[in-house]
Amino acid sequence: MVERDVLDRATRLIGVSRDITDIMQHEEALQKLNAELEHRVDARTRDLQTANGQLRRTLDELRLAQKQLVESEKMAALGALVAGVAHEINTPLGIGVTAASHLETESKRVQVLVAGGALKRSDLDAYLGTAADSSALILRNLKRADHLVKSFKQVAVDQSSEQRRVIELAEYIDEILTSLHPRLKRTHHDVTVDCDPLIRANTYPGAFYQVVVNLVINSLVHGFEGIDHGKVQIAVRAAAGQIELDYRDDGRGMEEVVRNRIFEPFFTTKRGQGGSGLGLHIVYNLVTQMLGGTLICESTPGAGVRFLVCFPQGDLPLKS
Repeated sequence: MVERDVLDRATRLIGVSRDITDIMQHEEALQKLNAELEHRVDARTRDLQTANGQLRRTLDELRLAQKQLVESEKMAALGALVAGVAHEINTPLGIGVTAASHLETESKRVQVLVAGGALKRSDLDAYLGTAADSSALILRNLKRADHLVKSFKQVAVDQSSEQRRVIELAEYIDEILTSLHPRLKRTHHDVTVDCDPLIRANTYPGAFYQVVVNLVINSLVHGFEGIDHGKVQIAVRAAAGQIELDYRDDGRGMEEVVRNRIFEPFFTTKRGQGGSGLGLHIVYNLVTQMLGGTLICESTPGAGVRFLVCFPQGDLPLKS
Protein backbone atom coordinates (compact mmCIF):
# COMPACT_ATOMS: atom_id res chain seq x y z
CA MET A 1 0.00 0.00 0.00
CA VAL A 2 1.46 3.26 -1.05
CA GLU A 3 -1.58 5.58 -0.53
CA ARG A 4 -4.46 5.69 2.00
CA ASP A 5 -7.55 7.94 2.35
CA VAL A 6 -8.56 9.90 5.39
CA LEU A 7 -10.13 6.81 6.86
CA ASP A 8 -6.84 4.96 6.47
CA ARG A 9 -8.13 2.73 3.73
CA ALA A 10 -5.78 1.62 0.96
CA THR A 11 -6.31 3.54 -2.22
CA ARG A 12 -3.21 2.59 -4.17
CA LEU A 13 -1.30 -0.72 -4.24
CA ILE A 14 1.95 -1.64 -5.86
CA GLY A 15 2.89 -5.32 -6.39
CA VAL A 16 5.08 -7.64 -8.42
CA SER A 17 4.00 -10.91 -10.08
CA ARG A 18 6.31 -13.71 -11.18
CA ASP A 19 5.76 -16.87 -13.24
CA ILE A 20 6.92 -19.85 -11.12
CA THR A 21 5.93 -22.52 -13.61
CA ASP A 22 9.57 -23.51 -14.23
CA ILE A 23 10.23 -23.74 -10.50
CA MET A 24 7.21 -25.99 -9.98
CA GLN A 25 8.24 -28.16 -12.90
CA HIS A 26 11.76 -28.48 -11.45
CA GLU A 27 10.34 -29.39 -8.03
CA GLU A 28 8.06 -31.99 -9.60
CA ALA A 29 10.99 -33.42 -11.61
CA LEU A 30 13.10 -33.52 -8.44
CA GLN A 31 10.36 -35.32 -6.52
CA LYS A 32 9.99 -37.79 -9.37
CA LEU A 33 13.75 -38.32 -9.44
CA ASN A 34 13.83 -38.89 -5.67
CA ALA A 35 11.01 -41.40 -5.98
CA GLU A 36 12.87 -43.22 -8.75
CA LEU A 37 16.07 -43.21 -6.69
CA GLU A 38 14.24 -44.63 -3.67
CA HIS A 39 12.73 -47.29 -5.88
CA ARG A 40 16.17 -48.15 -7.30
CA VAL A 41 17.71 -48.24 -3.81
CA ASP A 42 14.92 -50.56 -2.62
CA ALA A 43 15.43 -52.78 -5.66
CA ARG A 44 19.23 -52.82 -5.20
CA THR A 45 18.79 -53.56 -1.49
CA ARG A 46 16.53 -56.51 -2.27
CA ASP A 47 19.01 -57.74 -4.90
CA LEU A 48 21.90 -57.42 -2.42
CA GLN A 49 19.93 -59.24 0.27
CA THR A 50 19.15 -62.03 -2.19
CA ALA A 51 22.78 -62.18 -3.32
CA ASN A 52 24.00 -62.20 0.31
CA GLY A 53 21.61 -65.02 1.10
CA GLN A 54 22.90 -67.02 -1.86
CA LEU A 55 26.49 -66.30 -0.84
CA ARG A 56 25.79 -67.44 2.72
CA ARG A 57 24.20 -70.64 1.46
CA THR A 58 27.10 -71.22 -0.93
CA LEU A 59 29.61 -70.56 1.88
CA ASP A 60 27.76 -72.98 4.17
CA GLU A 61 27.80 -75.59 1.42
CA LEU A 62 31.54 -75.04 0.85
CA ARG A 63 32.24 -75.33 4.56
CA LEU A 64 30.22 -78.52 4.73
CA ALA A 65 32.04 -79.90 1.68
CA GLN A 66 35.39 -78.95 3.19
CA LYS A 67 34.45 -80.59 6.49
CA GLN A 68 33.39 -83.74 4.65
CA LEU A 69 36.67 -83.75 2.68
CA VAL A 70 38.66 -83.32 5.89
CA GLU A 71 36.75 -86.18 7.50
CA SER A 72 37.31 -88.28 4.38
CA GLU A 73 41.02 -87.50 4.61
CA LYS A 74 41.03 -88.60 8.25
CA MET A 75 39.17 -91.81 7.44
CA ALA A 76 41.54 -92.48 4.54
CA ALA A 77 44.46 -92.10 6.94
CA LEU A 78 42.75 -94.46 9.39
CA GLY A 79 42.11 -96.94 6.58
CA ALA A 80 45.77 -96.82 5.59
CA LEU A 81 46.66 -97.36 9.24
CA VAL A 82 44.41 -100.42 9.41
CA ALA A 83 45.90 -101.91 6.24
CA GLY A 84 49.45 -101.16 7.36
CA VAL A 85 49.04 -102.60 10.85
CA ALA A 86 47.25 -105.67 9.50
CA HIS A 87 50.21 -106.25 7.18
CA GLU A 88 52.66 -105.71 10.02
CA ILE A 89 50.81 -108.14 12.31
CA ASN A 90 50.96 -110.85 9.65
CA THR A 91 54.75 -111.01 9.89
CA PRO A 92 55.18 -111.79 13.62
CA LEU A 93 52.13 -114.04 13.61
CA GLY A 94 53.48 -115.94 10.60
CA ILE A 95 56.86 -116.40 12.30
CA GLY A 96 55.10 -117.51 15.50
CA VAL A 97 52.97 -120.06 13.63
CA THR A 98 56.04 -121.42 11.80
CA ALA A 99 58.01 -121.72 15.04
CA ALA A 100 55.08 -123.39 16.82
CA SER A 101 54.62 -125.82 13.92
CA HIS A 102 58.32 -126.71 13.99
CA LEU A 103 58.18 -127.24 17.75
CA GLU A 104 55.12 -129.47 17.35
CA THR A 105 56.92 -131.58 14.73
CA GLU A 106 59.98 -131.96 16.94
CA SER A 107 57.83 -132.82 19.96
CA LYS A 108 56.08 -135.60 18.00
CA ARG A 109 59.44 -136.93 16.81
CA VAL A 110 60.75 -137.09 20.38
CA GLN A 111 57.52 -138.77 21.54
CA VAL A 112 58.05 -141.48 18.94
CA LEU A 113 61.64 -141.99 20.12
CA VAL A 114 60.55 -142.17 23.75
CA ALA A 115 57.76 -144.62 22.96
CA GLY A 116 60.19 -146.86 21.07
CA GLY A 117 62.87 -146.61 23.74
CA ALA A 118 65.27 -145.15 21.20
CA LEU A 119 65.72 -141.70 22.69
CA LYS A 120 69.39 -140.78 22.98
CA ARG A 121 70.97 -138.04 25.03
CA SER A 122 71.90 -136.13 21.88
CA ASP A 123 68.28 -136.31 20.68
CA LEU A 124 67.06 -134.89 23.99
CA ASP A 125 69.66 -132.12 23.98
CA ALA A 126 68.74 -131.18 20.40
CA TYR A 127 65.05 -131.13 21.27
CA LEU A 128 65.59 -128.96 24.35
CA GLY A 129 67.59 -126.50 22.25
CA THR A 130 64.87 -126.42 19.60
CA ALA A 131 62.17 -125.95 22.26
CA ALA A 132 64.05 -123.07 23.88
CA ASP A 133 64.71 -121.31 20.57
CA SER A 134 61.16 -121.86 19.30
CA SER A 135 59.60 -120.69 22.57
CA ALA A 136 61.72 -117.53 22.59
CA LEU A 137 60.86 -116.87 18.94
CA ILE A 138 57.15 -117.41 19.53
CA LEU A 139 57.13 -115.20 22.64
CA ARG A 140 59.09 -112.40 20.98
CA ASN A 141 56.81 -112.29 17.96
CA LEU A 142 53.63 -112.54 20.00
CA LYS A 143 54.83 -109.58 22.06
CA ARG A 144 55.51 -107.70 18.83
CA ALA A 145 51.99 -108.47 17.56
CA ASP A 146 50.50 -107.52 20.93
CA HIS A 147 52.34 -104.18 20.83
CA LEU A 148 51.06 -103.50 17.31
CA VAL A 149 47.48 -104.35 18.22
CA LYS A 150 47.53 -102.18 21.36
CA SER A 151 49.11 -99.28 19.49
CA PHE A 152 46.58 -99.53 16.70
CA LYS A 153 43.65 -99.92 19.09
CA GLN A 154 44.57 -96.84 21.13
CA VAL A 155 45.37 -94.72 18.11
CA ALA A 156 42.14 -95.76 16.37
CA VAL A 157 40.08 -94.96 19.47
CA ASP A 158 41.80 -91.59 19.84
CA GLN A 159 41.11 -90.71 16.20
CA SER A 160 37.44 -91.64 16.34
CA SER A 161 36.50 -90.34 19.81
CA GLU A 162 38.41 -87.02 19.98
CA GLN A 163 38.40 -87.27 23.78
CA ARG A 164 40.89 -85.42 25.97
CA ARG A 165 43.15 -87.57 28.12
CA VAL A 166 46.62 -87.62 29.64
CA ILE A 167 49.33 -89.18 27.45
CA GLU A 168 53.02 -89.89 27.87
CA LEU A 169 54.33 -88.08 24.80
CA ALA A 170 57.46 -90.20 24.22
CA GLU A 171 55.44 -93.43 24.42
CA TYR A 172 52.65 -92.03 22.26
CA ILE A 173 55.05 -90.81 19.56
CA ASP A 174 56.55 -94.32 19.54
CA GLU A 175 53.05 -95.72 18.94
CA ILE A 176 52.52 -93.24 16.12
CA LEU A 177 55.80 -94.23 14.46
CA THR A 178 54.86 -97.89 14.91
CA SER A 179 51.67 -97.25 12.93
CA LEU A 180 53.80 -95.52 10.27
CA HIS A 181 56.34 -98.34 10.08
CA PRO A 182 54.75 -99.97 6.99
CA ARG A 183 55.22 -96.68 5.13
CA LEU A 184 58.66 -95.89 6.51
CA LYS A 185 60.20 -99.32 5.96
CA ARG A 186 59.73 -98.95 2.19
CA THR A 187 62.17 -96.03 2.30
CA HIS A 188 65.71 -95.38 3.53
CA HIS A 189 64.67 -92.36 5.56
CA ASP A 190 65.36 -92.17 9.31
CA VAL A 191 63.15 -90.72 12.03
CA THR A 192 64.71 -89.88 15.40
CA VAL A 193 62.85 -88.70 18.49
CA ASP A 194 64.23 -86.66 21.36
CA CYS A 195 61.61 -86.62 24.10
CA ASP A 196 61.93 -87.04 27.86
CA PRO A 197 59.84 -90.10 28.85
CA LEU A 198 58.45 -88.13 31.80
CA ILE A 199 56.80 -85.45 29.67
CA ARG A 200 53.02 -85.73 29.82
CA ALA A 201 50.17 -83.69 28.37
CA ASN A 202 46.45 -83.52 29.00
CA THR A 203 45.32 -83.03 25.43
CA TYR A 204 43.57 -84.61 22.45
CA PRO A 205 45.67 -87.62 21.37
CA GLY A 206 43.76 -88.10 18.12
CA ALA A 207 44.59 -84.56 17.02
CA PHE A 208 48.22 -84.97 18.11
CA TYR A 209 48.42 -88.21 16.13
CA GLN A 210 47.08 -86.52 12.99
CA VAL A 211 49.56 -83.66 13.33
CA VAL A 212 52.61 -85.92 13.61
CA VAL A 213 51.44 -88.34 10.90
CA ASN A 214 50.68 -85.59 8.40
CA LEU A 215 54.03 -83.89 9.03
CA VAL A 216 55.90 -87.17 8.47
CA ILE A 217 53.87 -88.01 5.35
CA ASN A 218 54.47 -84.48 4.05
CA SER A 219 58.22 -85.03 4.41
CA LEU A 220 58.05 -88.41 2.65
CA VAL A 221 55.91 -87.18 -0.24
CA HIS A 222 57.23 -83.65 -0.74
CA GLY A 223 60.37 -83.03 1.31
CA PHE A 224 62.27 -86.15 0.26
CA GLU A 225 61.19 -86.24 -3.37
CA GLY A 226 64.29 -87.27 -5.32
CA ILE A 227 66.22 -87.88 -2.06
CA ASP A 228 67.23 -91.45 -1.14
CA HIS A 229 68.33 -90.95 2.46
CA GLY A 230 66.44 -88.30 4.39
CA LYS A 231 66.37 -87.54 8.10
CA VAL A 232 63.46 -86.43 10.26
CA GLN A 233 64.12 -85.12 13.76
CA ILE A 234 61.33 -84.72 16.32
CA ALA A 235 62.20 -82.94 19.56
CA VAL A 236 59.68 -82.38 22.37
CA ARG A 237 60.14 -79.98 25.27
CA ALA A 238 57.89 -78.90 28.15
CA ALA A 239 58.20 -75.48 29.78
CA ALA A 240 55.90 -72.99 31.50
CA GLY A 241 52.82 -75.14 30.92
CA GLN A 242 53.47 -75.41 27.18
CA ILE A 243 54.49 -78.34 25.00
CA GLU A 244 56.86 -77.50 22.17
CA LEU A 245 57.19 -79.98 19.33
CA ASP A 246 60.10 -79.11 17.03
CA TYR A 247 59.78 -81.05 13.77
CA ARG A 248 62.57 -80.86 11.16
CA ASP A 249 63.58 -82.65 8.00
CA ASP A 250 66.65 -82.18 5.79
CA GLY A 251 64.70 -82.40 2.53
CA ARG A 252 64.28 -80.12 -0.45
CA GLY A 253 62.74 -77.21 1.43
CA MET A 254 60.32 -74.71 -0.11
CA GLU A 255 60.28 -71.46 -1.99
CA GLU A 256 58.75 -68.54 -0.08
CA VAL A 257 55.74 -68.41 -2.40
CA VAL A 258 54.97 -72.06 -1.54
CA ARG A 259 55.68 -71.67 2.17
CA ASN A 260 53.25 -68.76 2.40
CA ARG A 261 50.42 -70.93 1.06
CA ILE A 262 51.02 -74.39 2.53
CA PHE A 263 48.27 -74.07 5.15
CA GLU A 264 45.64 -73.03 2.61
CA PRO A 265 42.96 -75.67 1.89
CA PHE A 266 43.42 -77.55 -1.38
CA PHE A 267 46.81 -75.97 -2.08
CA THR A 268 49.24 -78.64 -3.27
CA THR A 269 52.31 -78.88 -5.46
CA LYS A 270 51.16 -82.40 -6.41
CA ARG A 271 48.02 -81.43 -8.29
CA GLY A 272 47.03 -84.31 -10.55
CA GLN A 273 49.46 -86.66 -8.78
CA GLY A 274 47.23 -87.71 -5.88
CA GLY A 275 47.76 -84.65 -3.68
CA SER A 276 44.57 -83.32 -2.04
CA GLY A 277 46.08 -80.17 -0.55
CA LEU A 278 44.41 -80.89 2.81
CA GLY A 279 47.24 -82.46 4.82
CA LEU A 280 48.88 -79.32 6.22
CA HIS A 281 45.52 -77.50 6.29
CA ILE A 282 44.30 -80.23 8.64
CA VAL A 283 47.48 -79.86 10.71
CA TYR A 284 46.95 -76.10 11.02
CA ASN A 285 43.30 -76.46 12.05
CA LEU A 286 44.05 -79.20 14.59
CA VAL A 287 46.91 -77.25 16.19
CA THR A 288 45.16 -73.87 16.33
CA GLN A 289 41.62 -75.05 17.09
CA MET A 290 41.55 -78.43 18.82
CA LEU A 291 44.94 -78.27 20.56
CA GLY A 292 44.58 -74.52 21.14
CA GLY A 293 48.15 -73.80 20.06
CA THR A 294 50.27 -72.17 17.39
CA LEU A 295 52.08 -73.45 14.32
CA ILE A 296 55.07 -71.86 12.59
CA CYS A 297 56.79 -73.05 9.41
CA GLU A 298 60.36 -72.14 8.43
CA SER A 299 61.92 -73.29 5.19
CA THR A 300 64.27 -72.29 2.39
CA PRO A 301 65.09 -74.18 -0.81
CA GLY A 302 67.64 -76.93 -0.21
CA ALA A 303 67.65 -76.43 3.57
CA GLY A 304 64.79 -78.66 4.63
CA VAL A 305 61.79 -77.56 6.66
CA ARG A 306 60.98 -76.82 10.30
CA PHE A 307 57.54 -76.90 11.89
CA LEU A 308 57.30 -75.52 15.41
CA VAL A 309 54.14 -76.65 17.19
CA CYS A 310 53.27 -75.18 20.59
CA PHE A 311 50.17 -76.08 22.60
CA PRO A 312 49.06 -76.04 26.27
CA GLN A 313 50.22 -78.94 28.40
CA GLY A 314 46.88 -78.97 30.25
CA ASP A 315 46.05 -79.86 33.83
CA LEU A 316 47.92 -82.96 34.91
CA PRO A 317 46.85 -85.21 37.79
CA LEU A 318 49.52 -86.10 40.29
CA LYS A 319 51.09 -89.50 39.76
CA SER A 320 50.32 -91.96 42.54
